[in-house]
Amino acid sequence: MSQQAVRSPCVSICALDGDDVCIGCYRTGEEISRWGGMSEDERQTVMKKVAEREQAAMNFIPVSS
Repeated sequence: MSQQAVRSPCVSICALDGDDVCIGCYRTGEEISRWGGMSEDERQTVMKKVAEREQAAMNFIPVSS
């Protein structure tokens, strides 16, 4: 069974913040520059980090039930 290719999270909003993280896709500058040469496993690892960064950046207060 072949593994599905991990697509780039780029949303064409390319600007790095003070922590060297893109405000559009939440990848670091290094992750962006290395993306084309990464294995699928490396890309999956980056996507997990992207999800964590995106969630941390949301700055929301959870609503309790």
